[in-house]
Amino acid sequence: MLRATRIRFMPWKDWQIRWFIRRYGVDVSIAAEPAPASYPDFNTFFTRALAPGARPLEGGPRTIVSPADGTVAEAGSMHGRQVVRAKSRDYTLEALFGGDESAAAEFEGGRFATIYLSPRDYHRVHMPLTGRLRSMVYVPGELFSVNPVTVEAIDGLFARNERIVSFFDTDLGPLAVTLVGAVFVGCIEQVWRGVVTPPRRREVVVERYDDTEIVLEQGHEMGRFNMGSTVILMLANHAAEWAPWMAPGAPVRMGQHIGGVPSDD
Repeated sequence: MLRATRIRFMPWKDWQIRWFIRRYGVDVSIAAEPAPASYPDFNTFFTRALAPGARPLEGGPRTIVSPADGTVAEAGSMHGRQVVRAKSRDYTLEALFGGDESAAAEFEGGRFATIYLSPRDYHRVHMPLTGRLRSMVYVPGELFSVNPVTVEAIDGLFARNERIVSFFDTDLGPLAVTLVGAVFVGCIEQVWRGVVTPPRRREVVVERYDDTEIVLEQGHEMGRFNMGSTVILMLANHAAEWAPWMAPGAPVRMGQHIGGVPSDD
């Protein structure tokens, strides 16, 4: 699939893009380049940029914004280090973070939100808060589909699929953003690193940025999926609150206000 989506033979790539737009009802009017034929290959179309102003930020100093376009799969509070989902497909923070006990302890009892990106959605991932990059962890795993039916059928799917976890320090406390791989999603990029996978590896890989000043502003692109998947936000701040409408099935748009931390005043 990685090779097929990068073929630049014009009749092939044009057919791929036109078929995809029709099949999934993609709104190309909000793309920075709305003409499908202008893209050199399907993957460039799939990871297309948005037109300026298409997703205005509803952010603020204590506001959390959606990192992506998609649908809320789950949002709530962690039970200790357990991420409890509505239909009992739970997983632990240790499992999600590739066995990192200290990271799991830091986020214990915090808040989480899972956002599913369908094929029709915009597939770049942005910062929900301004943050300084602390570390990035590559965790090997499977490439199960992450559509809602599969997620409900497979125990702990998000902690079993290949994924990349990025840890940030923010004004509202530690933040973890996990990009979960899936079927056809064997390629994930980060803006500070470029392509992280492939190649697929068999061991956990940790990259620390203690001596590198990488600060990404709220709303800034932080990564992208080459084909679609799921983003999981984790906040260590126990005072964080999700917006009341952040329930399974709710649509979200990148930059939309999805929660925050009440003022101390």
